[in-house]
Amino acid sequence: MSKTVLKSAVVFSPAPLFNSFKHFTRFFTNDNYFLQGLTADQEIITTGSIDAPHNQFSSRDLSFLEESISDAAKVADFDSVKCSSDAVSIINAVRSFNDGLGEKSHRFLRGFREKLNENLVVDVLRNVRNVELGVRFFMWAGGQIGYTHSTAVFDALLELLGGDGFTDDLLLEIKKDDCEVLGKLLNVLIRKCCSSGRWNLALEELGRLKDLGYKPSRVTYNALIRVFLEAGKSDTAFLLHREMSDSGFKMDMRILGCFVQFLCRMGKWREALSMVEKEEVRPDTVMYTRMISGLCEASLFEEAMEFLDRMRADSCFPNVVTYRILLCGCLNKGKLGRCKRILSMMIVEGCYPSPKIFCSLVHAYCKSGDHLYAYKLLKKMVDCGLKPGYVVYNIIIGSICGNEEQLPSPDLLELAENSYSEMVDSKIALNRVNVSNFTRCLCGAGKYEKAFNVIREMMENGFVPEPGTYNKVIGFLCDASKVEKALLLFQEMKRNGVVPNVYTYSILIDRFCKAGLLNQARSWFDEMIRDGCAPNVVTYTAIIHAYLKARKITDANKIFEMMLSQNCPPNVVTFTALIDGYCKAGDIEKACAIYEKMRGNTNAHDVDIYFRISCDDDDGNNNKEPNVITYGALVDGLCKVHRVREARNLLEAMTEKGCEPNHVVYDALIDGLCKVGKLDEAQEVFAKMSERGYSPNVYTYSSLIDRLFKDKRLDLALKVLAKMLEYSCPPNVVIYTEMVDGLCKVGKTSEAYKLMLMMEEKGCNPNVVTYTAMIDGFGKTGKVDKSIELFDEMISKGCAPNFITYRVLINHCCNNGRLDEAYGFLEEMKQTHWPTHLANYKKVVEGFSKEFISSLDLVGEMGENDSVPFVSVYKVLIDSFQRAGNLDKALALYKEFSSPSLASFSDKKVCSSLIGSLSASGRIDEAFELYSDIFGKGEVLEFGVFVDLIKGLLKVGRWEDAFVLSERLCYMDIKWLSNEYTPEKS
Repeated sequence: MSKTVLKSAVVFSPAPLFNSFKHFTRFFTNDNYFLQGLTADQEIITTGSIDAPHNQFSSRDLSFLEESISDAAKVADFDSVKCSSDAVSIINAVRSFNDGLGEKSHRFLRGFREKLNENLVVDVLRNVRNVELGVRFFMWAGGQIGYTHSTAVFDALLELLGGDGFTDDLLLEIKKDDCEVLGKLLNVLIRKCCSSGRWNLALEELGRLKDLGYKPSRVTYNALIRVFLEAGKSDTAFLLHREMSDSGFKMDMRILGCFVQFLCRMGKWREALSMVEKEEVRPDTVMYTRMISGLCEASLFEEAMEFLDRMRADSCFPNVVTYRILLCGCLNKGKLGRCKRILSMMIVEGCYPSPKIFCSLVHAYCKSGDHLYAYKLLKKMVDCGLKPGYVVYNIIIGSICGNEEQLPSPDLLELAENSYSEMVDSKIALNRVNVSNFTRCLCGAGKYEKAFNVIREMMENGFVPEPGTYNKVIGFLCDASKVEKALLLFQEMKRNGVVPNVYTYSILIDRFCKAGLLNQARSWFDEMIRDGCAPNVVTYTAIIHAYLKARKITDANKIFEMMLSQNCPPNVVTFTALIDGYCKAGDIEKACAIYEKMRGNTNAHDVDIYFRISCDDDDGNNNKEPNVITYGALVDGLCKVHRVREARNLLEAMTEKGCEPNHVVYDALIDGLCKVGKLDEAQEVFAKMSERGYSPNVYTYSSLIDRLFKDKRLDLALKVLAKMLEYSCPPNVVIYTEMVDGLCKVGKTSEAYKLMLMMEEKGCNPNVVTYTAMIDGFGKTGKVDKSIELFDEMISKGCAPNFITYRVLINHCCNNGRLDEAYGFLEEMKQTHWPTHLANYKKVVEGFSKEFISSLDLVGEMGENDSVPFVSVYKVLIDSFQRAGNLDKALALYKEFSSPSLASFSDKKVCSSLIGSLSASGRIDEAFELYSDIFGKGEVLEFGVFVDLIKGLLKVGRWEDAFVLSERLCYMDIKWLSNEYTPEKS
């Protein structure tokens, strides 16, 4: 082979190595054989200072070192690679002879004929680093008897030549030396291009192979078909297969499997079966599995299941891979119904999905909303010998509880709780997100004890809580009014070494302020400052708002001053809280002044305390411009004091300012207009609200329906109700109660009762206010039996009657002469539902309309009495027993009524009436005892009481006593009260 031909190939010359050697050996010349830095300057002895040694070194004397170093350098090239010593010897020899693998090299190589094998030739070709020497060595080795080039040798030669760095001249040179070797080499080159995915280059080399008169081998055809299938070149793959068949070759099973899978993926499963038949191959499990995989990728699931049946018919049974491919194919395409069938089939046949597939299945079924089946999969995992773990449990609980907009149904929450219980037993922890979401759902379902225990139980399973986790759970408990649980969790948080941050304190302070627990909120405020946790604007705003609502203006201003002193400027939320707080404290003028100041009105000077510093943010924007929440608070405050005209003007003003009113603003204004009876204006605002794109909600409808019933416009009320149902806005218990009460007030008790039954059917349970309104309605129509029956029914359904309920029932029993039953209800009330404090009493009447409370004469009592207002109940009963002639019972009730513990509730009217009744019945001594008792308490009775006493004395013949009492009246210095009581004429 000529050197010209070899030079056209890629050549790696060893010249740089020898150049390095020349630079290295220069230190050993006669002129400079000392290495700088290895000896001190004073140790370098020059010829001028002392006599030189007798025997001096020359470069010839060091020649043995040069040869030694040269040999070492040559060997060093192969120390870094795995190369045999024979290969090293051959490479060093052919390099050193430098005869282009001529006669001298051939003589040397003859000694390695017996050792010649594939590994030796590969080592030499991979390490010779000289194309000329490598090709000549390849050709020499191929001509040796007993040795044949293998694929590994061809690969090594291709690597030496740069993979595809052939020229036609080089190929002709190799062909001239051994034409058969060239054909093998080109086949290897094609396969090498295929293995690297270079199908275009492989096609070029195939053309060159054919041009040189060679044919591809079976292995080459298989490689070509594979690479074209992978590249999606189906037409070329078909042509190659036809050419391969014409050449008498058959595809191997692996490539045939790839081909039929490709055809199935294209939906050509019939062609795939035909190809298998032509190849005269009996499909095995692997090939069927490949075809099923292709059908699944093409979403041909019916055909895939048919192939499964065909597979069994050919006595070829699916394995776990077959089922997993089917299962994953259906899963990826969302065919969850088929997944259930396939999963059951594979488990029956002992083929179990992997934990990863189970997790994917659980996730898919949870995502589709089939949480029940997703939970059943946990049991199937156990049946398959797998243990559900961290991922799958968190998938289920996260899917059920992850929707922050809506709570899960009771059934779904039960599934989440069951999963959680299994996690606790298995020592598996929830992730941080699911801890928060799960506790939120538990609180929403009223399961506060479970929610409270979640963090502690998860910590036992390795969960490491952070302040944010505690903050969320504490917030959920506070929102559910379970402040005692929130407090315990806060204490547990500190015991566990988790330091509360400003958000923790802000949540607690805000929620406790809203719950009316201002003292506890203030103690936390002081605690956080003491512990070095600086309050933020949210913290300050919450406590200022609470102080204002409690009418503690001085305390609120002190906190505001502290806020400013700590360089914490108020924002629009703070000013909104000030407005809302003053509205709720009854100081609507101050609230309006703050609003005017926010708008830039400089005339409002009495609120300057709140505007001493600039409230602009970092971008220079005004941070105290009223927003929709600000307007909403002021509109609501104005409506609460019936200043609806100003509220409506405010609505117009905010629209002009470009602040779009929201649902809350419209609802507040509609409610305010309804409360003052301006129904027409309320309907105008209602229409405007609808025009703005806001759909009325249950609160909007509640205000309108309540007003319509009070105005006895039942026809319009029913139309509004129909409209409400039309917009899929189901009435709540408040609306149902308003309607029941309204119907009762106009005497339509039958319709009211039917409505109450209907609300239960619709899943809205009546509350104590609903039952009380209905009981009152029956009582007013004389149906006391029905009232008592309904009273018993409400107790049986777990709805406890309150003071108002008893009062209504006792009134109606007395009015209908059923005094014993009335007295029984009084005794029952005292033992079970007797309010013990005014605050409790006010809580009892919450939910009842003012009109309803006024009809029972309770408004005055609530204002006059400092403690339990039960005067009216006793008054009704005493009066009723008097009228019935049962003075003993009336007198006993009065003594109980005026006992020392209840003395503050003695009533002069009741006493005067009872004295008159006793006198008229001849029980004059008891009448005088009663008079003495009330007189001893410093009470002054009406003049008519003395007239009754005198008449009583005369009735029993005690004329002298009557005369004495009459005489004393003339000399008594008594300022008589107006005689409101007129005794009956005897």
